[in-house]
Amino acid sequence: MKKVYSFNEGNKSMINLLGGKGGNLAEMTKIGLPIPEGIIISTQACKDYYKDGEKISKVLEDEILVKLDELQKQTGKNFGGKNPLLVSVRSGAPISMPGMMDTILNLGLNDKTAQYMIEVFKDSDFVYQSYYRFIQMFSEIVMGIDKEIFFDLKKEMLEKDNYTHQQLIKAGKEKYREITGHDFPEDPKEQLFMAINAIFKSWNNERAKIYRNIHKIDDNLGTAVVVQQMVFGNLNEKSGTGVAFTRDPSSGENHIFGEYLLKAQGEDIVAGIRTPEPIEKLKEQLPDVYIEFSKLAKKLEQHNKDMQDIEFTIENGKLYLLQTRNGKRSPYAAVKIAVDMVEEGLLTKEEAIMKVDASTLPQLLHGNFKQEAIEKAVLLGKGLPGSAGVAIGRVMFSAERADIRAMTILVREETSPEDIKGISLAQGIVTVKGGVTSHGAVVARGMGKCCVTGCAAIKINDIKREMYIGGYTVKEGDFISISGYTGEIYLGKVELSAPQFDKNLKKFVKWCQDIKRLKVRMNADTPADAKLGKSFGAEGIGLCRTEHMFFQKDKIWTIRQMILSNEPKEVKAALEKMHQMQKEDFKNIFTVVEEGTVIVRLLDPPLHEFLPKEAKDKQKMAEILGVSLEEIERRIVNLKDENPMLGHRGCRLAVTRPELYNMQARAIIEAAIECIKNGCTKLLPEIMLPLIIGAKELQFIKRNIEGEIKRVLQENNINIEYKIGTMMETPRACLLADEIARDVDFFSFGTNDLTQTTMGLSRDDSVKFMTEYYENGILKVEPFATIDERGVGKLVKLATELGRRTKPELEIGICGEHGGDPQSIDFFESVKLDYVSCSPFRVLVAIVAAAQAKLKAYKGIDYKWI
Repeated sequence: MKKVYSFNEGNKSMINLLGGKGGNLAEMTKIGLPIPEGIIISTQACKDYYKDGEKISKVLEDEILVKLDELQKQTGKNFGGKNPLLVSVRSGAPISMPGMMDTILNLGLNDKTAQYMIEVFKDSDFVYQSYYRFIQMFSEIVMGIDKEIFFDLKKEMLEKDNYTHQQLIKAGKEKYREITGHDFPEDPKEQLFMAINAIFKSWNNERAKIYRNIHKIDDNLGTAVVVQQMVFGNLNEKSGTGVAFTRDPSSGENHIFGEYLLKAQGEDIVAGIRTPEPIEKLKEQLPDVYIEFSKLAKKLEQHNKDMQDIEFTIENGKLYLLQTRNGKRSPYAAVKIAVDMVEEGLLTKEEAIMKVDASTLPQLLHGNFKQEAIEKAVLLGKGLPGSAGVAIGRVMFSAERADIRAMTILVREETSPEDIKGISLAQGIVTVKGGVTSHGAVVARGMGKCCVTGCAAIKINDIKREMYIGGYTVKEGDFISISGYTGEIYLGKVELSAPQFDKNLKKFVKWCQDIKRLKVRMNADTPADAKLGKSFGAEGIGLCRTEHMFFQKDKIWTIRQMILSNEPKEVKAALEKMHQMQKEDFKNIFTVVEEGTVIVRLLDPPLHEFLPKEAKDKQKMAEILGVSLEEIERRIVNLKDENPMLGHRGCRLAVTRPELYNMQARAIIEAAIECIKNGCTKLLPEIMLPLIIGAKELQFIKRNIEGEIKRVLQENNINIEYKIGTMMETPRACLLADEIARDVDFFSFGTNDLTQTTMGLSRDDSVKFMTEYYENGILKVEPFATIDERGVGKLVKLATELGRRTKPELEIGICGEHGGDPQSIDFFESVKLDYVSCSPFRVLVAIVAAAQAKLKAYKGIDYKWI
């Protein structure tokens, strides 16, 4: 199989083989743009390199030399001879990984070719500066020598009175020998193969692996290597280098945006060695070049149907394009560019939808830190990005002291349901323990709060009310800034950019709503949640968690009374009070939704989670029930599960205490009746039973609930439509889905618990060791953030097929955290679920991802992120 290609032998459809850089250069050659000639060593050669024990085979060497000979003929130059051919050697992965791998410029220089270059260009300063830069880059990239050593060496030499360029070159080579124990290679071919070896090796350098892990890029893709004729932006004042975008990558405005430097090489801009000029100034300095570049940039954008990121070099007034790729852009710019290009006739709506990374859209709703402010800020530490957004506030270590007026950030070892008030008042939440689906993260997402979880570097001193992190002591009341996008925690206040929700976003989302197949519902437990999710386009509620309602205001004391009382009358009175509270809660939520589905999950957590933990709360409970503090503590201990996640929770409560679910069912139906009578005629209440493990268990609970519902309907002399369904969150339920389906109207996969029960992983504790699983390639994705398709996903697919085999009209959805994850939504589209449900602030993500999933499944649109 061929492994090396000339530019004129490829095109952009071959990017997986030629890499992004190589494929685009081949395409640019094909449409006749001014490109320095070159060759591409394919990604397959890189894969072979690793298979062969990180060695370049003799067969590949020979193929490279054949193509190198062709390149000499194309350019009329000689590699290692008179009229020298110098080359750059650069990596080019199939998916853009800017700055992650390596580049070497001016390769082919040695003492002999340097003299030949001086004869050609009549400028020894230019040649020797290029030569020294080559020595420095080669030493750094190929041999791993710190480039600062060569910067310092040059500085020392410049301070000498008798300094000459030849002495600098000699000193550089001596430094190379001193560090490596070898002479600097003089043979250009040896230099080339050593450089190619280094570029292949850079595919697995630490920063590249981290980048791929963050962006979920396959480790097996490999990188191509582009060997390209050098053109010299550092030749003279009519030469230069630059990087430009065809549109503004921050605002999306339709004008060329970029920077350049005269008398410089490409790395000068990237490395920040000199301050570049805005590209508009090129109009003044080299107007003809600017006009030509503008025309070529527009041509590239129209050809590729996307905003382009272009690298260019000017050599003695002649423009060369060195690279183009689809440019990275802010979420705001991504939406604006997509909408503008449709209105300009450049894209169809379907093509435009595929240009926006759905996962970035929450930034438009939450705002973000300004990049320039981040660069100046003190980074204290980093946890997990638990909930999107950013927050600035005073540190508080107690939920009771959180105050919306004082701008507080609640910092806790871990959160519990009792912290709900503090969470609701805080600007953001930080936890020492827990993962991205831990309590704090789930609640924060539901409220649109920023959250950072699992920051184990934090040590909290509750007595002194201070924490220690990153070598700093942060006292309660001190300001910190946190990012739920990155998990980063900064000292003090970091300046914010404003949220950007405008007409372009609304228009874009409407296109997605028209195209998607999957319904997108919201997880909402309060009228405020429901109103927010509805404003973002949610089609009803896919999960209303009733337990969260009991933590509002003083409702917690009523359920505590019901749980802890031993007196039947007190239990009955507490249940009736809970019934009235629940009925009012459901009425308020139903009124906001007005029409459509509202799925209410009956009580799920073990009862002990509602019980008091603080001494003062236990004392208050003792006074309410008229018993001793010791008796209250005894009852609390007796109710505690050893393994709460698999304990006395969910539908198991309905088996041992059927009055609980009966009370909730009555409250739901009574609330629905009142709302329907008040005009919400299209409202459809659906009751969901959590943690079911089989048909007999379901039948027992459903019989009790339906009996209560019939009594309510008879009492009100009315018939209303309602449904009863179940959460599928245990492997046994999935395996018996055909039996369970006979007795339900819908399934909803609770993928948080299904992931825990299938993988045997605690979503809170696994954060302590999962990093090693990713680093060692055992798992590719965080299973509580993106569904494990091979395990958990197989159960979802099986249960869907079994359920519909029994009941073809069975509605099936998902209400776990995966409902707002684009990659998971791709999977849910593929197994033909009917809906996904997610927190209100993820609704936009889910709508766009659902449209993209449908297009990928049915339209065959190429899906490559910008």
